[in-house]
Amino acid sequence: MALDHHQLEEGQELHLDFAKLTKIGQTDNAVIPVAVQDIDSKSVLLIGYVNEQALQYAIENRIATFWSTSRNELWIKGATSGDSLELVDVRVNCEQNSLLYLVRLKGGGSCHTKDANANTHRYGCYYRSIQNNNLTFTNPKTIPE
Repeated sequence: MALDHHQLEEGQELHLDFAKLTKIGQTDNAVIPVAVQDIDSKSVLLIGYVNEQALQYAIENRIATFWSTSRNELWIKGATSGDSLELVDVRVNCEQNSLLYLVRLKGGGSCHTKDANANTHRYGCYYRSIQNNNLTFTNPKTIPE
């Protein structure tokens, strides 16, 4: 059974999309994954995808930019939410098939979802933890030791 966006983003039922990369591979979008890390806190904020256009825009404008694989369009982080991510550095992995954006938040958060009070965008996209095969909300700014 498919979950709607609210159930997926706010629910506590574990429903991982193991077919995501297969779906992307079946399109005409030549993309690579990019991990996004807060340069100050070292927290991983999100994982996105970039094509050549998105990467070039990001480098030229010093703002985290992605290729939206669901909307098939350039996704300039913060263009609609106001919560942009200043691009400090772009790192390339050894096999040159993924990137790391080191960023500084320019706004309330980096996730498109909002906190429990629906007041502000969440700091990062990793705001739940798997506990007993269910999801538990956590503070994404803290990483267990």
